[in-house]
Amino acid sequence: MNAIMISTQEAAQRVAELANRASAARKCLSCGQTAKADCSGLPVRRTRPGQHMEITEPPAASATRRLGGLLWQRNFRLLWTGETISGIGSSMAAVGVPLLAVVVLHASTFAVSALTAAEFLPWLIIGLPAGAWVDRLPARTLMIVCDIIAAVLYGSLPLAAWAGVLTVGQVLAVALLAGAADVFFSTAYMVYLPVLVQAEELMEGNAKLQGSQSVASISGRGLAGLAAEAVGEATALLFNAGSFLVSAGCLLSIRTSEPPRERASRGTTVRADIAEGLRFIWRDPLLRCLAIFPAVANLAYGGVLAVAVVFLVRVAHFDAAGVGLLTAAGSAGGLLGALVARPVAQRVGTARALLLFVLVSGLSGLLIPLTATGPRAAFYVAGTGIVTAGITAANVILISFRQAYCPPGMLGRATASQRFLIYGTAPLGALLAGLLGTVLGVRTALWVLLAVFALSGTLLLTPSILTSKNLPTAPATADQGRQ
Repeated sequence: MNAIMISTQEAAQRVAELANRASAARKCLSCGQTAKADCSGLPVRRTRPGQHMEITEPPAASATRRLGGLLWQRNFRLLWTGETISGIGSSMAAVGVPLLAVVVLHASTFAVSALTAAEFLPWLIIGLPAGAWVDRLPARTLMIVCDIIAAVLYGSLPLAAWAGVLTVGQVLAVALLAGAADVFFSTAYMVYLPVLVQAEELMEGNAKLQGSQSVASISGRGLAGLAAEAVGEATALLFNAGSFLVSAGCLLSIRTSEPPRERASRGTTVRADIAEGLRFIWRDPLLRCLAIFPAVANLAYGGVLAVAVVFLVRVAHFDAAGVGLLTAAGSAGGLLGALVARPVAQRVGTARALLLFVLVSGLSGLLIPLTATGPRAAFYVAGTGIVTAGITAANVILISFRQAYCPPGMLGRATASQRFLIYGTAPLGALLAGLLGTVLGVRTALWVLLAVFALSGTLLLTPSILTSKNLPTAPATADQGRQ
């Protein structure tokens, strides 16, 4: 019996020693110090300010990763597949819905322009409340509901066309309501990704999703014309409705459970939650800077996009086929940006990579007004291609930063608040571009807008970004709490 007791005590000591070694080997992702016993919470994810983020995967695991990375993880692969297919359908609708309005309904130019405005208008109306609700509700369930709503809305258009009752009013209503569903979906999507991947995998996950969105945008816009030619403008929209159902099916197949929502039990109002989210953005100097910069940049480049077709057709004298080819070639830069964002950020640091992508893309945009037929068409391809690459790469860094930096209970409101500011400037940029084009001429308007776009990057030249290699993973108050 004594021998058994001694063996049991020795075994207990060995287990304790192994546990201590394992604890000593875990490092905090945020501060780099050894994780302490009180570092509780989700693995590799900060759950509350002041907690450490632990690496539970040994260093060798990342070094021996298979080609494809996160695509080998079932849950991420389902999200990526659903969003890629849905992105193709949405890109087809971006071309197919205006085609339906023009060819089938013979809509006016103002009505077709209103379809584009309807995509952004929900951000101004419900963008802020959507962030508060996303922080209260399960993200995956909300995304599935939005997918089903969008499928029903877009599916109603060909049904109405077949019945002979389709009107411009219905098309506008569908665009507005589908845009509202997209506000909730895209905000919840930003909150849901950190549930599926570890903190150090956010950059890779966002890069893969941004890359697939770029491919979907290029292929979807090309397929829209082919589908309309083959089956008709109305029937082609069934592809978009079906893509949302595929996305919902992929989300339903994901097996990861979400952490409980702490906000729901506090009894606060939606208005109070919105105000708290806005205060969180405004009082943090870094978040405030990273909200003002894209708002100004989007104001300028949104105006460029609004008059791009007018410039190419009436000033540069390209035909419709040439406009399509130039637009597609420029959009291909998005795939390049998604591919280079992560390796460049790993090599030079996220803060320096952000400055590099923003400043280079801003200066490259000044090539666009030099475009003309013949060899000078290369200016448009190079200018828009590099700008699109820079915007995509910067988005990968900024989205990953926000997901790691903001507390989980604040992420929905922080995302919605920033997008409210960013997308809210798009209609203003379009109006400004139209005014400048009318008064100064389209080419001169492009020079003015692209100069503002290039100068917007200087808003990032703040001491906190210039003196840092990487963007922080937690607000300064949280870092101080850890010391």
